[in-house]
Amino acid sequence: MSASAATPWQWAWREGIVPQLSTAGLEALHKALECDDSALIQGQNVMPPPLQRHESDHVVAACAISFAAWKGDCQGCAPVSDVHIRFAEICYKADQVLGEPAATGFFLTEYDSWTREKMRRNLLPEVRSALAERQRASVLPRADADAPQTEVAETKPPKKMAPSISREPQAPTGKAS
Repeated sequence: MSASAATPWQWAWREGIVPQLSTAGLEALHKALECDDSALIQGQNVMPPPLQRHESDHVVAACAISFAAWKGDCQGCAPVSDVHIRFAEICYKADQVLGEPAATGFFLTEYDSWTREKMRRNLLPEVRSALAERQRASVLPRADADAPQTEVAETKPPKKMAPSISREPQAPTGKAS
């Protein structure tokens, strides 16, 4: 966990999940939290549920992670199967970043256990903070921006490769020498 006094759910959210979410997804989630959008749900990742009979149905509601993928990455128009796959990718990548299998469970367990009001109260400042950090990062000059640019020499493949030498005996070809 990071050096701050973050709870396990905050650690999973800040360090693992947020880096996997697009800025458009975070902005959509921010708007949903602010206006108490009923399409932001708890207890399941997408609605209708990701069952085979619903895989081509369009998503009508989603959890925080899936909501960001659905509204941000898919512009609010995607089948259940696509959003469910994106949810799984986000969680997998977050777990990899955090270095712990199922670390996203710290966030998901808390998220699903909160009342709706507590969910909004806890998550809204986190989303605002993530968006503010992205805004700061986009306006700050990069450290390497002032470094002199060196031209990379064009690389060309060798004109002719030497034949490889086989260490195993060759089978006779049937030609007389």
